[in-house]
Amino acid sequence: MNRSDLVVALAERAGVDRKDADAVLSALAETVGDVVAKGDEKVTIPGFLGFERTHRSARTARNPQTGEPLEIPAGYSVKVSAGSKLKEAAKGK
Repeated sequence: MNRSDLVVALAERAGVDRKDADAVLSALAETVGDVVAKGDEKVTIPGFLGFERTHRSARTARNPQTGEPLEIPAGYSVKVSAGSKLKEAAKGK
């Protein structure tokens, strides 16, 4: 399912037009992005998804073609975790 399909499905389920559904989806993405960028709190949609910023330490890796060691600097990443309802849906229940 791509973004357009998701917008159509949201509009049908919520009983709103596609423009409003797209605006809500954009607002959700921006809000989650802003909170994750700050890194001081976690965004949780109970039973569905959780988003949080994580710190990745500096590390040494290897170039798979040459075997040469590479230094990868410390940085940040995003952890997305599935909630209980989403996990049950994935199991087909």
